[in-house]
Amino acid sequence: MADDSLFLIDIDRVLREKAGSKAKYVPRFLVSYLKHIVHQDELNVFLRESKDRVGVDFLRACMDFLDTKIVVKGEENLPDGRLCTFVSNHPLGGQDGISLGYILGTHYQGKVKYMVNDLLMNLRGLAPLCIPINKTGKQAKEFPRMVEAGFASDNQMIVFPAGLCSRRQNGVIRDLEWKKTFIVKSVEHQRDVVPIHFEGRNSDFFYNLANVCKALGIKFNIAMLYLADEMLKNRHKTFTVTIGKPIPWQTFDKSRTPQQWAQYVKDIVYKLS
Repeated sequence: MADDSLFLIDIDRVLREKAGSKAKYVPRFLVSYLKHIVHQDELNVFLRESKDRVGVDFLRACMDFLDTKIVVKGEENLPDGRLCTFVSNHPLGGQDGISLGYILGTHYQGKVKYMVNDLLMNLRGLAPLCIPINKTGKQAKEFPRMVEAGFASDNQMIVFPAGLCSRRQNGVIRDLEWKKTFIVKSVEHQRDVVPIHFEGRNSDFFYNLANVCKALGIKFNIAMLYLADEMLKNRHKTFTVTIGKPIPWQTFDKSRTPQQWAQYVKDIVYKLS
C-alpha cells in the first residue's frame, strides 16, 4: 500500500495541478524531458529508501547519496552556549544547504532551523528543520510571524540571505543582493552573526540559462528546474566550508542601514574564501 504522506516527485501530477485540462496538450517529449532533468526516477528511489530518516539524520542520508565530502575550516569559531544566526553564500542550491545543515545540526544536537524555499517543506525528512519562505499566495501573511518565531526560538538559525543561489555577473560567480532580514532579526533577538563561506559552483549551462532568462525578462525562475540536475552533476565532490569569527550583534548599530550591514557581512563572507 502506498504511503501517501511520502513526498515523491511526480511531473505528471504537477502538470495536472498547474495546467488543469490543458495538461493533456503538453507534448510527451517535453514531459519526458522534465522527468529527466529533475531526475524523477532516481530521486524517488532515494526518497523511498530514506523515508524513515528525519532531521540531521536525513541530511546525512542526502550526503551519502550524493557522496559529498566536506572540509571544514574554522570549526573552532562555532560559538557554544548562545544562539546565533549563521549566514552563508549560496553557490549551489543543493549540497551547500545540505552540508551546512549537517555540520551545524550535528554540532548543535539538531537544534537548527533553515529559512528555505517553501517547496522543500514537501520533503518529510527535512521539514522539521525548516521555516518555509513563500511571500506570495496564502502563506504570505504567515511569513513574518514564522520568521519571528524562528528567531525567537531556542534554535540556531541558518540563513542564505540572497534567497537564490549564486549567479554569474560580469564573469564573476557571486550571490545577488543579500536581504536585510537576518540583520534586523539578529539585532532584535540579540543573536551574534556567524559568517560562513561555501566553496563551489554550478555548471556554465546553469549560469548561461539564468542570464538568458533575465535578458529576455522571463519572471519564472526556469534555472530552478535545473537545480536537481546541477546537484547530481556535483556528486562525488569535496567542498570546503570556512567558518568565520562571530560578529557581535551590537556591531549592527545605526551608523549604517540594515541593508548596508547585510552588504558588510556579505563582504566578510567572500573574504573567507
